[in-house]
Amino acid sequence: MSLCVPKICVLHKILIVWMTVVATLSWLCHSKCEFEAIFNFGDSNSDTGGFWAAFPAQSGPYGMTYFKRPVGRATDGRLIVDFLAQALGLPFISPYLKSIGSDYKHGANYATLASTVLLPNTSLFVTGISPFSLAIQLNQMKAFKTQVEEFHHSSNQQGKHIRIELKRLPSLDIFGKSLYTFYIGQNDFTSNLAAIGVGGVKQYLPQVVSQIAGTIKELYALGGRAFLVLNLAPVGCYPSFLAGLPPSELDAFGCSIAYNKAVVDYNKLLKEALSQTRGSLPNASLVYVDTSSVLLELFRHPTSHGIALDQGLKYGTKSCCGHGGGAHNFDPQVFCGNTKVINGRPVTATACSDPYNYVSWDGVHATEAANKLTTLAILNGTFSDPPLPFEQFCDLHRIA
Repeated sequence: MSLCVPKICVLHKILIVWMTVVATLSWLCHSKCEFEAIFNFGDSNSDTGGFWAAFPAQSGPYGMTYFKRPVGRATDGRLIVDFLAQALGLPFISPYLKSIGSDYKHGANYATLASTVLLPNTSLFVTGISPFSLAIQLNQMKAFKTQVEEFHHSSNQQGKHIRIELKRLPSLDIFGKSLYTFYIGQNDFTSNLAAIGVGGVKQYLPQVVSQIAGTIKELYALGGRAFLVLNLAPVGCYPSFLAGLPPSELDAFGCSIAYNKAVVDYNKLLKEALSQTRGSLPNASLVYVDTSSVLLELFRHPTSHGIALDQGLKYGTKSCCGHGGGAHNFDPQVFCGNTKVINGRPVTATACSDPYNYVSWDGVHATEAANKLTTLAILNGTFSDPPLPFEQFCDLHRIA
């Protein structure tokens, strides 16, 4: 029987996590994984600048941690898709909609903030829902592949314009050597919660799952062979959905019981649908990732996790960037970085000075710290179905 001083035990746990992160990233750098590109489909959880390229307006404090300025990401730094790219030795993936400074040799990101899986039946300027739903993102992917093929077939003309374009476009065989990632569905779940409640939302979630599965099949027909699908986050723990809820509707960790139960039901549907889809895609790898469980653990036990000895998480259901303080530091009247006149005086939702201590960045999205820890779980395969380490997943892609 061993004795352990509590403070030393905590430091020991954090050290183990950090050493595992370093070892895993180093391991992947020397792995046999040969993905040459990432094509991503999603919403604000994986948007690397698409929405703000279409509707330029993002301001600080977004991007403050890593980029030191707003770069179109809905967090303080990097997203899961950014960490995945780095782990695979790839550059950050350029947004498909960004016309200046983009390089598509290693893939493209079709995700935009506020995107849904299902086609929206309203306008961006009415409800804030993006017009770039999953079906539109798929069409963009198809158009991209067609244009890449056209430019390569025209390369024998050796025109200056052709040569310039080819420098930032992938090779013709890239589509079968790429990782196709999905992190989308949160807005389908949350956008109508206030209007129709959890019961109403649950009625059309099977359509959401079906659309994702159908999109994967179409990408398979385009040559895609490796797919990574992240499930729905535990939205019932995000501060924006907790503000105003009575204590009777919260669990022991301060999260919404009803919202998270519906998330569990949705994720079960998604997992089952992907399992069925997997059987119809010969020579393909289709992996479901339970990122919801990872984030739920961070929300419930933030102090048990961290990315460095002096940078452990402290706050679960409290926003780093917000207004109002209290348990959630979220005011629906004034969103992160914005200023609004409330009760006759201007109020600004500002960012904390230590976002690495928070799971939630702005009440709706995760911080870079939470994204990094979630990526670690993806890399070691603990929360994946099939339950494979990421390197082995890459090997399956190579031998499929």
